This record gives sequence, C-alpha cells and structure tokens, in this order.
Amino acid sequence: MDRGGVGGAQPRSSSRPSAETSSTINLLSVIAVLVAILVAIALAGANVAILHQIPEGHVGVYWRGGALLKTITGPGFHSMIPFLTQYEAIQTTIQTDQVKDIPCGTKGGVMISFEKIEVVNRLNRDYVYDTILEFGVSYDKTWIYDKIHHEINQFCSSNSLQEVYIDKFDQIDEIMKEAIQRDCTRYAPGIEIIGVRVTKPKIPPSIARNYEIMEEERTKVLIAVEKQKVVEKEAETIKKKAVTEAEKDAKVSEILMSQRVMEKESTKKQQEIENEIYLARERSWADANFYRVLKEAEANKVKLTPEFLELKFIEAISNNTKMFFGEKIPSMVMDQRLLGNLLESGH
Repeated sequence: MDRGGVGGAQPRSSSRPSAETSSTINLLSVIAVLVAILVAIALAGANVAILHQIPEGHVGVYWRGGALLKTITGPGFHSMIPFLTQYEAIQTTIQTDQVKDIPCGTKGGVMISFEKIEVVNRLNRDYVYDTILEFGVSYDKTWIYDKIHHEINQFCSSNSLQEVYIDKFDQIDEIMKEAIQRDCTRYAPGIEIIGVRVTKPKIPPSIARNYEIMEEERTKVLIAVEKQKVVEKEAETIKKKAVTEAEKDAKVSEILMSQRVMEKESTKKQQEIENEIYLARERSWADANFYRVLKEAEANKVKLTPEFLELKFIEAISNNTKMFFGEKIPSMVMDQRLLGNLLESGH
C-alpha cells in the first residue's frame, strides 16, 4: 500500500461560507431592515418620525401608547421615539372657525338657515393639557361647532321671524358670544371666545319678498321724513335769517334813534348854555342899567335945586332964537322969578 500517496493527498474544501460572505449577508440584512423601517415611517406619516417640527403659534402635545403625556413643547424642532410616541401641533394663537349651513326653526314655525357663522377664539397655552385631555384634539367641534348649532336653535325657537331677521339681528353676535363663553368658562376655561360674526339668515323667498316690500315702503317713508326735515330746516333757516335781519334793523334803528336823542340832548344842552349865557348877559346889563338909572336919579335929585333949575331955565330961554314984536308979549313968556317962586311953592 502506497502510504506516500495517501499521505500526500490534499484535503477537500469545506462547503460552509467564508467569514466575508457572512459579513456581507449580515450587512444586507441590516440595510433591508433599515429600508423597511424607513418605508414604514414614510407610510405611517410624520407622527412617528424621530425629528418633527412645531410651527410658530402652536404647541406640541404627545401620546405614548394612547396615553396623553404632560410634555408640552414650543415652536421648533423636537425629537421623539418613533412608533411609540405620536404628536399633534395645537394652535394657541387667535383662530377663526367657520360654522356653515345652520338650519333652525323660529317660534312661528318658519324654517330659516344661517349660511355662515364665524367664531374668533383662542386656546390658552396654560390650559392645553387639560383641554386636550378632557375634549381631545377636536375640542373646538364640541365647544364651537356643536355649541353654535345648539345656541342658534335655542335663539330661533324662542323668537319670531321678525325678531330673528330684523328686530334682534344686531344682538345675535353678542348673544352667541356670551352663551358660548359662559359654558366654556364653566367647563373648558382654556377656551376664550373673542368674537362672533353672524351672517343674515336665508328665509323663504315669499317672505323675503314681503320684507323687501316693507323695506321699500320704509325707505319711502324715510325719504319723505328726510325731505320734510329738509323743508323744515330750510324754513327754519329762512326764519332765522328774517329774525336776524329784523334784529339787525332794530339794532340799527335803535342806534340811530339813540344817536338822534344824543344829538337832541346835545343841542338842548347847548341851547341851555346859550340861554344861560344870554340871561346872565341880560341880567348883568339890566343890573348895570338899573344901577346907572338909579345913580342918575340920585344925581338928578342932588342936582334939582332952585339955583340949578333957574340956571337951566335961563339957558333954555337964551337958546331960543325967536323974537316977538308987538304990543303984547305971549303969555307963555314968564318972568324967571315967577318960575322960581312956582318951584319953591311946589316943594
């Protein structure tokens, strides 16, 4: 037996894969698993992503295994455990919810419909956890959408069509706001109702036409009233103008009359002054004349002596240029002595 041949035989190669092949297979398996995870993540959506973003004006709330976590995150990028944790972005800034097509029946049985009611509201950030825990992410459906339907129907059922459509329509906004806010304050204090805007409801065409006719008549009445006001205002303006003119004329007349009176008074005073001056002058002249006469009388009295009279007589006779001729002298020629004796006998 040839042992050398046996001893020199080569061993057969093993059928098991080499270490390199095993590593390659393991790497491919890991890649396949990662691809499967990424596909699952892509199919599942962003709620199971490792990295997620919360937009400005929102906060992030999280659930793990269906249980709401107390973790509340602000705007920005955040991480979480995929598949185990889900999140939602909850708006905390002012938002407007539109509730559309709200049917209701009035107290009189007329069916009307509100096409759109807008509710401006805001969720307080400090109450996000309690509100989501109690009412879920769709909290506004319970306290805004459903509440609007309820309150509108309550309002319509307790008021007539005239009150809903005309008389109280301007009050519906405040009535809805107060009603919603009252219950929110009691049961969901984190919800703040800022304002409510209610559009005009749709009413049956026949009734709408009646209201149009009424509005046309009311408009005509208002136009007539306004015209009457304009006429009255014009008449009042004319009256005021006439009164003003009369007052002006009366004032001018009063001023002219006062001016004339003042002129008369001035003339009167001037005349009085002139009269006083004249009287004073006349009185002074009379006094002077009286004084002169009195003094002359006194002087004459002193002069009336027999000697002075005889002198004056002689002067008077001597001044007579007439000459008398004849047998008989006129009787008027008297002896001066006879005249002197006559004067003495008179005394």
